[in-house]
Amino acid sequence: MKVTLIYIWLIVTILPTFSQWGTIAYYQINKDYITRVLCENRDKPQLHCDGHCYLAKKLKAQEEKKDQQTSEQVQNLPSLQLFSSPLISFEFLPKAFSSNQKLIFQYRQAAYQAPLTIIAPPPCA
Repeated sequence: MKVTLIYIWLIVTILPTFSQWGTIAYYQINKDYITRVLCENRDKPQLHCDGHCYLAKKLKAQEEKKDQQTSEQVQNLPSLQLFSSPLISFEFLPKAFSSNQKLIFQYRQAAYQAPLTIIAPPPCA
């Protein structure tokens, strides 16, 4: 059962990606028909359009349809208010400081001492 649901979910998720591939495959299979009948530039063979105008229109129409569906889905999403106006307000006041208290700051630095021996290169062979 889980495997079947996973396959269904996978197909539903990947299917929109294949729609453009399907259009391109349809164009490649029917290229001669599209060039002779559906191409806008069939009267101008010097342009070597070969039906690319038809393919571009179909891909653009699919993209616009996909964008429209996405925007409709986004607009129809139910809204959920996560934050509301605060019921209680907090105010943080600075702590009173009197001048007769001593402030002590400590800074400790780790001691480092460089080695005193001179490092010489290895002898040449």
